[in-house]
Amino acid sequence: MRIALHTKVRADRIEEYEAAHREVPGELTTAIRAAGATSWTIWRSGTDLFHVIDCEDYAALLAELEKLPVNVAWQARMDELLDVAHDYSAGGAEAGLPVAWEL
Repeated sequence: MRIALHTKVRADRIEEYEAAHREVPGELTTAIRAAGATSWTIWRSGTDLFHVIDCEDYAALLAELEKLPVNVAWQARMDELLDVAHDYSAGGAEAGLPVAWEL
């Protein structure tokens, strides 16, 4: 399945956000893959962040990662940089953007 998300970085924290994503911990990327993600891409337009995630089951991915210590630490770091964060709660599985058109 493919999920698209919209989050927002704080305007004064863009450089820090991009620097953090150049150094995503290997333990976190391994955990994301183990939770079922095969691809995760983030695009930035100004302060808007658009994520596209390919995974087996998005709700299961969130449930697997929500309480994982490496992800909890990463999300705490992201909370300092974001105005709108990625929701890892059970309700977050419903936060995907609806498809408007597809070729």
